Amino acid sequence: MSIPKVVLKPKRAQPFFGRHPWVYAGAIDRVDGQPSDGDEVDLVSSANNFVARGLFNSQSKIQVRLYSWEQGVELNRPFFHDRLERALSLRHHILKLNAPEAGYRVAFSESDFLSGLVVDRYGDWLSVQFTALGLARRSDAILDALRELLNPRGIYLRTEKGIGKLEGVELHDGPLWGEPPPPELTIVENDLRVFVNLAEGQKTGYYLDQRDNRLAVAKLSSGKRILDAFCYSGGFGLSAAKAGAAEVLGIDASELALELARRNTTVNALSNVSFQCADVFRYMAELAAAGRQFDVVVLDPPKFARNRAAVPEALKGYRRLHQLALKLLAKDGLLVTCCCTGLIAIQDIEDLIAQVAVESRRDVQILDRRGPAADHPVAVTCPQSGYLKCIISRVL
Repeated sequence: MSIPKVVLKPKRAQPFFGRHPWVYAGAIDRVDGQPSDGDEVDLVSSANNFVARGLFNSQSKIQVRLYSWEQGVELNRPFFHDRLERALSLRHHILKLNAPEAGYRVAFSESDFLSGLVVDRYGDWLSVQFTALGLARRSDAILDALRELLNPRGIYLRTEKGIGKLEGVELHDGPLWGEPPPPELTIVENDLRVFVNLAEGQKTGYYLDQRDNRLAVAKLSSGKRILDAFCYSGGFGLSAAKAGAAEVLGIDASELALELARRNTTVNALSNVSFQCADVFRYMAELAAAGRQFDVVVLDPPKFARNRAAVPEALKGYRRLHQLALKLLAKDGLLVTCCCTGLIAIQDIEDLIAQVAVESRRDVQILDRRGPAADHPVAVTCPQSGYLKCIISRVL
């Protein structure tokens, strides 16, 4: 059977020979054959040289997602089984994350050469997210591989906002296979027991990418007063409390998230922890006006920009947060800046911190530049997979 060909425009093949997985419509000259959305296609240069094999989607800005740079490889059940097995080798054999009650990322889309698929493990349950039509249409093969490799009790589907419009695929949150996740599902992270809401929690249920950053901040928190802004279910603040923080205040606009945070506080028998459901900007301003001071301020907001047009407004938001944080930080305090907006680079954040420091007449030293936990690797051929930045600074 002949595989349809997607032919690139002249001088547009180099990024794809370099194994970047996204082929946008603007790079394509023509399509030879009549592939349906989700079908396998071969990407070829304008000189008809094979580049890679991928999955076609005329409805997406990313018209071809690339998966194999070996000619003739079929994107079938054995292929996806092998890719998932390779991803698990990192988590199990190298990172040693597969404890019975652990939470970790099993497969991370482009970073694991599975563009459009995210899989997280929470104890005996898996949370799966499809962000590419081609992989969504191969869900049976992917679920079979996950069952064989991980033997979960259940698999739950989480969807990303707007993905139906972007990819032309209709998906709905809910159980995909096996037992539905229990409402009392917990994992253990850095000796902290954490409730996870697979049905309604953020992302695929929890922010696993911040695991190592929470531990790093906790190690600096003994005896200190902590402000955890955008605290969600309490991650940074509760890790600090577990490590001996004197006081923790968490702020979030979601009462549902704070219900989880309070349950996490109780199950871990932590004291000196409180939470406030409020607009974070407004409440930080009220704390500053009241003269409150903290030794550690953690800023971990949600993604502020989903496209380049929104970046300037997003940077204004980050600037305002840092202005408030420096008002709230006591002398010799620690500022923890997190940014999950992939379109904003770490240098942009550092420049912003420097500007706010000068405006506030505070001296700031960067102590640590960090990224996500290692089960969220960055593919060197797809730098966009390195989205999370975490900067720990000392404010004098």
